[in-house]
Amino acid sequence: MVDVAFQQGNLVREASPRKRSSLRASLRRKSTTAFLMTLPLILLISILVLYPAFYSLHLATLNKSMSKFVGLGNFEFLFKRETFWLVVKQSCIFAITAVIFKALIGFIVAHFVHNIPAKGQRKWRGMLLVPWVIPPAMSTLAWLWLFDPSYSAFNYTLSFFGIGPIPWTGEPNWARFTIILVNIWFGAPFFMILYLASLKSVPEQLYEAAAIDGANWWQRIWYVTLPMMRNIIAITTLFSLIVTFANFDITRILTAGGPLDHTHIFATWAFRVGIEGSDIPLGASVSLFMVPILAIAAIFILRDVNKRGNEA
Repeated sequence: MVDVAFQQGNLVREASPRKRSSLRASLRRKSTTAFLMTLPLILLISILVLYPAFYSLHLATLNKSMSKFVGLGNFEFLFKRETFWLVVKQSCIFAITAVIFKALIGFIVAHFVHNIPAKGQRKWRGMLLVPWVIPPAMSTLAWLWLFDPSYSAFNYTLSFFGIGPIPWTGEPNWARFTIILVNIWFGAPFFMILYLASLKSVPEQLYEAAAIDGANWWQRIWYVTLPMMRNIIAITTLFSLIVTFANFDITRILTAGGPLDHTHIFATWAFRVGIEGSDIPLGASVSLFMVPILAIAAIFILRDVNKRGNEA
């Protein structure tokens, strides 16, 4: 009996490596198949992203007529212009402020929707996603009418309270406020829907345990909700930061960079210099300045995400 048991044990030990090797081979085959199926899409994205990126680098090294190589001359010229540094400051203020408020509003609204009974959630999700679904150019035109200096619906409403008229797009600080406001209105639903999905994945047992320990609603959010959602918060923040930095249509339609270039961001000023000013290489140089800023933000955010993943 002892010999039989010993032989059976040897057979089990011999069979387990075979199973593991066959499982590894099966996973390799599936990974290879998945890679080959996605390869055409990867190549298409590479062509659509990498080619314009390298072509922009090439353009940034040419003179205005694109007939002579000037190296870093365009960048040196930009460093000496006050307008360029104004654009850098405004782009950072615009992107950081808009992303913070979009994340905050999205988090609050996601909690509101999450606490609604399941039957009513579909209706609220649909209504709250409308600003994000409407094309930005179309919705910004509606906002432009609301801010119109002569027929502003906001100023008409405020006049009943003895306030105004407010120069929404005619004064630098108010113009910046209007652009940030419209961007928040457009982008907050994106945060809301992702945070709502993340909230639904948080186990209820954690909230119950926190309640038993005497935690109030704020402590449950701080010690349970935020730690469970921190990776999705970091990734959505990075994605929104990239999209907001590259935003063009809202600023272009509302103010076109005015008054006196005080609302220009990288995208609109690159268009003004490159297309309207007929200096394509200089416009390409302006647009390339977004890359190091976003790269630094991505390194800090993704490094934090990786660190949290290793700790988990």
